[in-house]
Amino acid sequence: MSDSLAEFSEFRQRMNDRILAEDNQVVRRFFALDTQTYKAGALDVKTKEMLGLVASMVLRCDDCISYHIAQCKEAGVQRNEFFEVFSVALVVGGSIVIPHLRRGVDLLDQLEAGAASDAAGCADHAAN
Repeated sequence: MSDSLAEFSEFRQRMNDRILAEDNQVVRRFFALDTQTYKAGALDVKTKEMLGLVASMVLRCDDCISYHIAQCKEAGVQRNEFFEVFSVALVVGGSIVIPHLRRGVDLLDQLEAGAASDAAGCADHAAN
């Protein structure tokens, strides 16, 4: 995992824990609704994460884009699928999406580079 993604993930988790520690049912219910939305149902997790990525790109939320790229990668989205998702976001959102596309592709490149180095490191442990 890239340093920037690791920092983002740590901050996100720390702040989510902090926010959910407050006694506010509206916030808790919204967070629970968000979690439930991305669980498998009529649509699988991979499809839902790709939809979340398109929406995040169109809404131009870099935190959400980073989160959904990582979740898409975890759900098995392949590079060619990412670029189809990106193309939908561009068509729906227009050229204003391009700066977010740049940052998204940079993160994807980092994740793929990390996955390649992680895979090489893990090969030593495959027999365990």
